Amino acid sequence: MGNLVGSWRSREPSTVEECDSTWGSDSESDGPAAEDDSGISESISPVESERATGQSRDTSPQPTDSPEPTPKMKRSFYAARDLYKYRHSYPNYRKSRQPNEYRNLRFYMNKIPLVPDGIYIEEILTKWKGDYDKLEHNHTYIQWLFPLREQGLNFYAHELTQDEIKEFQSTREAKRRFVAAYSLMLDFYGIKLLDKSGKVSRASNWQGRFQHLNESHHNYLRITRILKSLGELGFEAFKAPLVQLFLEESLCNSTLPNMQHSVLEYFVYTIRLPATRRRLLRFACQHYKPPHAFLWGPPSKKPCGSSGVGLSSGIRAPAPTPEQRRREEESSTSVCSRIKVSSHDTIMCQDLAEAGPQGCPELQSNMSRQEWGKREG
Repeated sequence: MGNLVGSWRSREPSTVEECDSTWGSDSESDGPAAEDDSGISESISPVESERATGQSRDTSPQPTDSPEPTPKMKRSFYAARDLYKYRHSYPNYRKSRQPNEYRNLRFYMNKIPLVPDGIYIEEILTKWKGDYDKLEHNHTYIQWLFPLREQGLNFYAHELTQDEIKEFQSTREAKRRFVAAYSLMLDFYGIKLLDKSGKVSRASNWQGRFQHLNESHHNYLRITRILKSLGELGFEAFKAPLVQLFLEESLCNSTLPNMQHSVLEYFVYTIRLPATRRRLLRFACQHYKPPHAFLWGPPSKKPCGSSGVGLSSGIRAPAPTPEQRRREEESSTSVCSRIKVSSHDTIMCQDLAEAGPQGCPELQSNMSRQEWGKREG
């Protein structure tokens, strides 16, 4: 019996809709999270509103005069699945058989240096701030500053464990340095951390740094990692203010236009509380251009805020059969040129393409640690 329980694996989602509980309900609690003091109020989803009024959902196709966007964009299943696993605390996570050395915690206690550079956390915090060339071109520190329960591309960095997370969250010195590291990276991006609740604003150097960030797409991967790590180490409330700022700058102020898709496809979905995600997506919908191309709304056509801008019709097709999935995969090479892909996904594809056969999920595990250690996590 013990072996059967130990080998049980949670069923993983197979569609974007199964990965995304923002507008519905699943195991992600819709109640207020203990750590969520971001100040973003809870919104009521269309599903909840209909339940409260006793109205049934109309799932029939809705007529629309909005033309289809060209080229047509679509949501990334790989992004949705990755962030589903993160929000659900890696349901099929296997505890390592190696002794738990708490290397991430010891690094933040300034007891061991990051590998392979041999640099201690205090040196990074005191000497690297404002050294934007070093922060841009060094690709080994980010996995140490913002550890996760998943392997990055620096194989010298260690994955977090459940026990280490608990110990880290109860260690004041480690948490103090972690916030300082977060502030260091925000300054690199032209952003200032205002207080202990996680509120942020433009820094005095924002113009030059935003211009750089708008063209430096690999930093979007770093930001996704930073947001995930904030949630793992007890700073979930810090996420929403940063994502809100990125939405405002990319959609309203046009200072970070290249970041739009990454904010909506990745950054928003690192947030674990569905009500907070809904609030951010409603804000995004009101400012997204063209409105009919907005992909991240509820499954049925609903008004988006007071402006009355409609969300995408979102009529969900039945889940594809295994045979349909196989045919889609075989024909993907012929249609990929017609699909517009975000810069975030493009960077990931470029990393794989440079290393070997494109799209091979086993590629990373077959490469040498030294080669992958030079790449971004």
